Amino acid sequence: MGDRSRKEEEKDRRMKGQTHRHPGETLFSDSVPLLSFVLYQCRLVLSRNVTRSIPCAAANRLALCVNDVFVAPLLPSRLESVGYLSLILKIRVDGPTYGALQYETIQVVDNGPILRDMAFSSDQHFLYVMSESQDNQEHTLSYKFPAGERSRKTRTLTRVPVEACEQYSSCKECLGSGDPHCGWCVLHSMCTRKEKCERSSEPRRFASDIKQCVRLSVHPNNISVSQYSVMLVLEAHNVPELSAGVNCTFEDLAEMDGLVEGNRITCSSPAEKEVPRIVVDQGDHQIVQLYLKSKETGLAFANTSFVFYNCSVHKSCLSCVGSPYQCHWCKYRHTCTHDPSSCSFQEGRVKQPEECPQLLPADRILVPVNVVKPITLRAKNLPQPQSGQRGYECVLTIQGVEQRVPALRFNSSSVQCQNTSYSYDGMEMSSLPVDLMVIWNGDFSIDNPAQNKVHLYKCDARRESCGLCLKADPLFGCVWCKGENRCSLKQHCPHPQSMWLEHNGINSKCTHPKITKITPLRGPREGGTLVTIRGENLGLEFSEIKDHVKVADVECTPVPEGYIPAEQIVCEMGKAERSQFAGNVQVCVGECRPEFMAKSSKYYYFVIPRLLSLKPNRGPVSGGTIVNITGSNLDAGSNVSIMFKDQKCTYQRRGGQWITCRSHASMQGYGNVSVSVFVDKAHIHKDLKFEYVEDPTITKLEPEWSIFSGNTPLTVTGTNLDIIQTPLIRAKYKNLETVNICQVLSPTTMQCMAPELPYSLSRQKEVPERPDEFGFILDNVQSVLSLNNTNFIYYPNPVFEPLSVSGVQELKPGSPIILKGRNFLPPAPGGNGKLNYTVLIGDKPCTLTVSDTQLLCESPNLTGRHKVLARVGGIEFSPGVVHITSDSPLSSTAVISIAGAGGLLIFFIVIVLIAYKRKSRESDLTLKRLQMQMDNLESRVALECKEAFAELQTDIHELTSDLDGAGIPFLDYRTYTMRVLFPGIEEHPVLRDLEVPGYRQEQVEKGLKLFGQLINNKVFLLSFIRTLESQRGFSMRDRGNVASLIMTVLQSKLEYATDVLKHLLSDLIDKNLESKNHPKLLLRRTESVAEKMLTNWFTFLLYKFLKECAGEPLFSLFCAIKQQMEKGPIDSITGEARYSLSEDKLIRQQIDYKTLVVNCMHPDNEKSPEVQVKVLNCDTISQVKEKILDAIYKNVPYSHRPKASDMDLEWRQGRVVRVILQDEDVTTKIEGDWKRLNMLSHYQVPDNAVVALVPKQVTAYNSVNNSTVSRTSASKYENMIKYTGSPDSLRSRTPMITPDLESGVKVWHLVKNHEHGDQKEGDRGSKMVSEIYLTRLLATKGTLQKFVDDLFETIFSTAHRGSALPLAIKYMFDFLDEQADKHNIHDPHVRHTWKSNCLPLRFWVNVIKNPQFVFDIHKSSITDACLSVVAQTFMDSCSTSEHRLGKDSPSNKLLYAKDIPSYKSWVERYYSDISKMPAISDQDMNAYLAEQSRMHMSEFNTMSSLSEIYSYVGKYTEEIVSALEQDDGARKQRLAHKLEQVVAFMSLES
Repeated sequence: MGDRSRKEEEKDRRMKGQTHRHPGETLFSDSVPLLSFVLYQCRLVLSRNVTRSIPCAAANRLALCVNDVFVAPLLPSRLESVGYLSLILKIRVDGPTYGALQYETIQVVDNGPILRDMAFSSDQHFLYVMSESQDNQEHTLSYKFPAGERSRKTRTLTRVPVEACEQYSSCKECLGSGDPHCGWCVLHSMCTRKEKCERSSEPRRFASDIKQCVRLSVHPNNISVSQYSVMLVLEAHNVPELSAGVNCTFEDLAEMDGLVEGNRITCSSPAEKEVPRIVVDQGDHQIVQLYLKSKETGLAFANTSFVFYNCSVHKSCLSCVGSPYQCHWCKYRHTCTHDPSSCSFQEGRVKQPEECPQLLPADRILVPVNVVKPITLRAKNLPQPQSGQRGYECVLTIQGVEQRVPALRFNSSSVQCQNTSYSYDGMEMSSLPVDLMVIWNGDFSIDNPAQNKVHLYKCDARRESCGLCLKADPLFGCVWCKGENRCSLKQHCPHPQSMWLEHNGINSKCTHPKITKITPLRGPREGGTLVTIRGENLGLEFSEIKDHVKVADVECTPVPEGYIPAEQIVCEMGKAERSQFAGNVQVCVGECRPEFMAKSSKYYYFVIPRLLSLKPNRGPVSGGTIVNITGSNLDAGSNVSIMFKDQKCTYQRRGGQWITCRSHASMQGYGNVSVSVFVDKAHIHKDLKFEYVEDPTITKLEPEWSIFSGNTPLTVTGTNLDIIQTPLIRAKYKNLETVNICQVLSPTTMQCMAPELPYSLSRQKEVPERPDEFGFILDNVQSVLSLNNTNFIYYPNPVFEPLSVSGVQELKPGSPIILKGRNFLPPAPGGNGKLNYTVLIGDKPCTLTVSDTQLLCESPNLTGRHKVLARVGGIEFSPGVVHITSDSPLSSTAVISIAGAGGLLIFFIVIVLIAYKRKSRESDLTLKRLQMQMDNLESRVALECKEAFAELQTDIHELTSDLDGAGIPFLDYRTYTMRVLFPGIEEHPVLRDLEVPGYRQEQVEKGLKLFGQLINNKVFLLSFIRTLESQRGFSMRDRGNVASLIMTVLQSKLEYATDVLKHLLSDLIDKNLESKNHPKLLLRRTESVAEKMLTNWFTFLLYKFLKECAGEPLFSLFCAIKQQMEKGPIDSITGEARYSLSEDKLIRQQIDYKTLVVNCMHPDNEKSPEVQVKVLNCDTISQVKEKILDAIYKNVPYSHRPKASDMDLEWRQGRVVRVILQDEDVTTKIEGDWKRLNMLSHYQVPDNAVVALVPKQVTAYNSVNNSTVSRTSASKYENMIKYTGSPDSLRSRTPMITPDLESGVKVWHLVKNHEHGDQKEGDRGSKMVSEIYLTRLLATKGTLQKFVDDLFETIFSTAHRGSALPLAIKYMFDFLDEQADKHNIHDPHVRHTWKSNCLPLRFWVNVIKNPQFVFDIHKSSITDACLSVVAQTFMDSCSTSEHRLGKDSPSNKLLYAKDIPSYKSWVERYYSDISKMPAISDQDMNAYLAEQSRMHMSEFNTMSSLSEIYSYVGKYTEEIVSALEQDDGARKQRLAHKLEQVVAFMSLES
């Protein structure tokens, strides 16, 4: 406060009769009235400012005034169980309007209130503050009040500096802070008190106003890097007298003397050797700081930016003249320079973009392949080549290969590429945009600002049908050549024009439309379903199909928005009659003549969706509950909505028997609401109620503290907690949020693990912190998101010190282990700050005694070296290793005992060696004898094999006669890749849209887009993967999941994915060789992300090869195995079969059976001819149903067939008698505690019986007017449908003979399980000798031999069935050879093994064992066992090691012992042929990968994939950020900062 204010204050005191006392003389007490006028002003300002942060009463303030500064202690109300947060506010009252200004807040003590007793030091540089506190601090004095006084607590006197000027590093910060004590000492470049600044009284030496800060400018402020020692003039404002001289410093490049003339300083720019080198990648300039340094102090006191630029980095005219610097383009020299005089010709100097030689924008340049055609381009300012300069050329880069074509310059505005034909490889791309560049004089390029490209195209590429041909761009000039049934240019069609079909021509209508796919296949009768029909030749105009679509004889109105000419129709179903059940789809194009009509092979079914129940049936009134509604046929139709009375429940997903939705906040308050579901236009309702109940509340939280890392247990008390499905606890700090899980124990109690403080632990503070928000995520309940009544506090994490410098501590047995550190006991209120520590010595815990700085561990009774591991909260730390050694010497008795034991051991080893030698000789004899027996057996069964093979060939011929590609039920690309990438997961999130709450959607999508950019940064992605793999908690399953998710994200960027994969494989090879592992172990197991990514990479790129080549022999093998297995008995319970390749699945018992033929009525049309089906009289009813379905629907994919469990088998005896046959009914035979499943022989079904498959009936007996069956007989069959086991469960790989829970009866079919002790003698019949069942293995093997050979030959051939070797195989094999060369590995066996582990093991074995990954089929357990034998044989064929066989060798290895050597020769030839093929260039491979990416661009939802990957970022954020900060490349790109931005966006979702 100024002199005027002091005089007024003194006058005021005198008027009131007060005595003035110097503030440094004594402490103030409550009885002394202080500065009432100033205190009144202070309270006004405080009450306005304080209410923004901490609630306080104005009466608790004390203000002191000295040197125009208020220093006010802020004393908040007491906080329960937490303590005090004591602050001092610094306020000045000499502002421009004489108001008060708070400019700084400081914390005085950690715990305890500030008392009213305060005083300044004698020099008024410090304030002494009295507080009640338990902790002594530096510069403090503690004392206790005498006994009997009002307060008996320990008090602390703290010295607080009035100012802290040194915290400000620049003039603007210093003078902008508002601290009246601080000013800027100019030549010393520091913020300080005026008296501490040398010669501060001289003009402009000390600045006290921000306008007095030094300002510096330079002219010129930029020069070229090719200019040296240029004179620069610097103009400085507000500088003191500089008679001592100054230096000019260009950062660390150069320093030179400056010539001072008043406020102007003249310097020269750096010499040639000191000019910075400008890297082309960093642009055309570099900014450096130019400093003025005082020779008096040696310190820089002013600075400004200075630019060095380099014109020569510009290689094109437009970028040169577009530079903000003085750059000129020399047209005839094709260079950019800052000196226009260096250009050869005056007319060749260009400064304006309009004067640059450049190509003008052109319409699409279309060129058909293999057609000679010129290309004319418009341009301007084209230079005329001078004497000695070469003419113009056009350069087209086609699939990475440059093609140069001579060009003719007509004038300065036109150039023409001469007559030439062009072509590109492959039929995967119908058109290929090709980069075009016009050059002259060899390599002088003409600017192409419009990025003009030449579009090469092929009419017949990807236009296999007439419709696709005619919908091509009319400018292509493609026509459908009917005579040859292909798409071609008009001039290439050898037939007359009348045989053409062309768009908008005389003949423009394609015949023979075809329907290939319908979705959905089921819908409600009420209509409204949007049916999508995919096919060929489905019209070129919407009007052609507008009124010509019928689905199951019901009008279906096409929707214009969903129509894709020739390919797709989307129509809306009308209402169906109750009598209509199913039917095919019919489309007429234009008119309903046979040649313009298409009918689908699949049926569309009308179903009745029904509701059954919902769970949970109650939730909070604020909504957010995930409700699961169960029922039947709930996946029918195209659109579904759920209503809770008049409110929507947000639909999430559904299956055939369930729908889930998320409830909204109730508009009606508490109570029950009715639940209904709309499927398209069908309204489904049942008496289902959902109850909205009162929102849960939180009343108590114990304890109210944790540590920075969280994960300490908290007990939460409240109401209605049990209505929340997944409660979470949250903390928010500095705009970052973390959550942790809770477990509900009762409606009023739940146990939570504290969330960690969202604060980087690498920059951890050593003081307690309070979160900005602390609360719970309980569905949509907003009232508990941030609790206002909690005082939750975080204490610093415990910090452990290493056991020793070396990390190893030597101990004697029984000695305690002492772990030292700090913060082991958090200073929680009441002294109850105990943490749950666990210390493991090896894998054994020890008993602990805890103090603030030590953990005393009573070591368990162990010896040797053991790792010490300490766990607390979310922290796990190993301080080192303890080495526990015993110091007791061995006695003489012990030495003698050890020597004796050693002698006995040597004697025993000698005996074992002798026995081993004798045993080896016997084994060799046994092996020879066994091989002779096998040869004899093969001869004996040769005839049987031939007969069986001939019979099988007949059956297989019928099955494979339609295998022309369309008959094989290939899965679509998306389903195929999902089954390989995520086996066992039907509805993976990557197939759905991202599911986030609406209010979070925009923020989350921003975060995921930014995260997607990071994933597409190779430095980040490689660091991310390596960091994850280094985490102990990152399991094998996590590695596979991350690899698959990354590949789904990079499906659209396979070039980049391949580059990343090569880097990861290279790292894996380096790591494998560095760890001294045998090189052959590389890629053997899926233990890294790289190995799973390799599998997925082949999965993506070999799909076409599977469909066109390898799929047919694989499907034939599968069908042959299935057919052969079903020719003999198969046990429905154990899965064992008479015919098998697997010894484990072979029935080792004589089963009497005979083959029957049954005549089956077609389930969809009983008037159609009966289908003859071969069955066995020992088949169960479920097995018969499966065989009938296989026969009737032999060309229908498995997922589109009716399920056997949904059908009943009806035996029709004459016209009126109909009997339902079932696996179990009242006639089932029970002997003791064994119940045998019914077979055809049980019902005495004769040969040529008539049967029918009918939908499941309500009662088993449903004959009409059957006079031959009495009422008693009817009741006998009334409840036959009891057995609910599906065929799948009956054929499970493990025997299902678990006793019935009610009756204790075990179920069997052909053989009883021999492991049960109650089996009677002779139950399994006379056991067959080994030769007989080995004969069956041989017979099956011989029968299937041709199919196995066909498959192996197809896979191990570089050119088979007209299909070339996939590029991916050659490319990856060459990469492995390059890596072997790089590491000097020349062993051919190692190279062979790498390739075998790379392709056959990683891809083919998986496909052979799991054909359901490729085809829409059902694989039984016996088929699976046989395929496993084939897959093992396949892998043995790829091995280089010799297999020694003996009598104990597995039967599957003995079976193919003679075939494997020839298979091995195939493999060696295959690898050799590949290595001899010409290498694939990176350009060709990238073009192929780009096309593959384009073909499958939208198979997966990228945002959902990124969200799934981000879950791992949330789990390991700190480790990933730390790794990025330590990586030089990542640091340069600020990737850690970008990831933190992603985390901030995603914080609520993490």
